[in-house]
Amino acid sequence: MSVETIEKSSTSRKLAPRYRVLLHNDDYNSMEYVVQALLTTVPSLTQPQAVSIMMEAHTNGLALVITCALEHAEFYCETLKTHGLSSSIEPDE
Repeated sequence: MSVETIEKSSTSRKLAPRYRVLLHNDDYNSMEYVVQALLTTVPSLTQPQAVSIMMEAHTNGLALVITCALEHAEFYCETLKTHGLSSSIEPDE
């Protein structure tokens, strides 16, 4: 198989399904703690993004943290749980 053939087939591959990591509101952790946990768990988040996610969960009961591949989504969800936060994942459709 030539290099060209390999490149062609790899670019036409279907993208891996993506998953949403959701943060649920809780009445136990301080807002500052939730922001810090988000920043620690998802390194790509900025402080303003983390504050916005925390406020959305606080106000609406649920907030989207990040959309990513399943393996990463599971990792982020479990890490948030180890920080004492309520989190879940769902397919991004």
